[in-house]
Parts: sequence; C-alpha cells; structure tokens
Amino acid sequence: MSDVALLGLGPWGRNHLRVLCEMGALRSVWDPDADALSHAPAALRASSLEEVLSDTNVRAVVVATPARTHHALASAAMDAGKDVLVEKPLTLDEGQAADLVSRSRRQGRVLMVGHITLYHPAIVKLRDLVASGALGRMRYLYANRLNLGTVRDEEDILWSFAPHDIAVFLELLDAWPGSLSAHGGNYLKPGRADVTVTHLEFPDGVRGHIFVSWLHPVKEHRLVVIGDRRMATFTDGPDGGRLVLCEGVPPERGAAPPDPATAVDVPVASSEPLRCELEHFLDCVRSREEPLTGGQHGLAVLRVLESARRSLRQAGGRVVVPMLEAHA
Repeated sequence: MSDVALLGLGPWGRNHLRVLCEMGALRSVWDPDADALSHAPAALRASSLEEVLSDTNVRAVVVATPARTHHALASAAMDAGKDVLVEKPLTLDEGQAADLVSRSRRQGRVLMVGHITLYHPAIVKLRDLVASGALGRMRYLYANRLNLGTVRDEEDILWSFAPHDIAVFLELLDAWPGSLSAHGGNYLKPGRADVTVTHLEFPDGVRGHIFVSWLHPVKEHRLVVIGDRRMATFTDGPDGGRLVLCEGVPPERGAAPPDPATAVDVPVASSEPLRCELEHFLDCVRSREEPLTGGQHGLAVLRVLESARRSLRQAGGRVVVPMLEAHA
C-alpha cells in the first residue's frame, strides 16, 4: 500500500527513495531543491510540502532532510496527523527533541528515529547474544567509525557519526552512563571537530569508548564487545559485515590467553539494514506499537551527545550525564 511520503532527496534520502519504491510503499516525494527532486520519478514528485501534508492518503512521513530542519518538518507532519520517521540525529537541540517526543505522545503519533545500525542483522544477533548472557558479564565496549568523509557545515563528526554507536551501546547495555568525557581535534574548520574520542562509564564498572573521524584515509567500522565469558567483534562492510565470537579471558591472574582457533563466525541474515528499519517503521504504523528506536530512544542518544559536546568545549573535561527519567 503506497501511503508513505519522503521529505528530502539528498544522498541518504535517495537510499530511502530506492528502498521505499522497492517495497511499493511510496506515494510522494518532496524536496525544496528542484535538482534533488529530479532524482525521483515524475509521478511521485510533489510540488510543495503543503501538498504532501494535506494528502489524506499519506499516513506516514520519512524526514531525510538536513538535521537543522528536522524539528520543523516533523512537527508539521505530526500536526497534519502523520506518523514520522526522522533520520538521525533527531534534532540538533535537546529541547527541540523533547518537544517532538511530547508532541508525539499528545497527538498519539508514532515517532521513530533512524538509528539504522540497530537494524543491522549482525547487531540484532549480537543484542540477542548479550541479552541471553552468552557473553557473560559485560566489561567494556569499543567502537570506531572512520572514513575520509564529507565534512558537514551544520554538524561536527561527533553528531554525524557517533549517534550510531551511542544508540548501540545504550541498547546492548540497557543502562545509562553515569559520566563521560570527550576529546577531539579541529583540523579542517575552526570550532568543528573532525576527530573525537568519547569515554563513557556505565554502572558496575562497564566502560565504553567511541572513536569517530571523517579525516581518516581508510574506511573502517568496527564494534568490539567484551564479556567475561566471550568476546564479540562486528566488522561492517559492503558484503554485510562479519560477526565473530571467541572465548573470553579468564579473570584468574596468569591464565593463558584464549586460543585464536576458538573464534567462530556467527551466521547473520543478509537483509539490508535500511529495509529492515523501514519495515519496522511501517509495522509500528500499522500496529501502533512503540518502535525500537522511538522518540524517547532518540532523545536519550541526543542527551549523551549534548553531554559529549559540553565535554569537548571544556577541553576534555569530565561531564556527569543527567539521568533520563523515562529511560529506566
């Protein structure tokens, strides 16, 4: 059933266009830039935002525009009675994000944030392994997301790359960081970080480390999760990535390290993460259930980002992350 409208046809918006067309779910597309809009089939192009929002056959809207526009467009869509999927980050301002969450609850609208990494089949499998206790007690998590990427004008590397891994950390640990510190470097533009390292401290001594950079000659995305029974490594790639499990390091002092031969590849479905994300969104539109990455989840990620930004501005000073009442 074609009942979804897409707002925004930048590089990532065109991925939404492709997948929504493959799913047969797209009714209309709008972008204020005529050149960008030309990437959509002529029959799907809307002449204005008002045309999209006034169409009673549009049940849901995907917002894939620059982050500075997310609050205004998502608000307008919900006010028009539409459910909304907003690309990450939910907004660039914590207050605006909180307003969207409150608005969705008042109006009974589905609000979902596009934290696509949580819909990757390998991460879904890893989440199940952690939840089942297969890795044992968590010790620490490490993620790097590196690329020679496009430098953005409205957000730095922290806000562009780190939301993916923050979302994964919060989901895997099901816990809220008590404190964090962030360090970074501004090499291409004054006041805009190109490289950051964020250290997070969770309850029970669990630590997380997130290294992101768009000033890196080799593209690399890796997630390492260390438990006291097993260790897991996910390395993303164009072929869908690889999830590997190996034996953990025993806590006894002087014990031999694990044998590399014990490492095993975990079978992972080949489904495209973006399609999984969009299918989940449409399922929630139909069922009225809260999405895995609903508005409250997006707000939680945003509050961690805001705290990391404050830490960066304090030259890497330690920041206590405020508790999120609705997170528990």
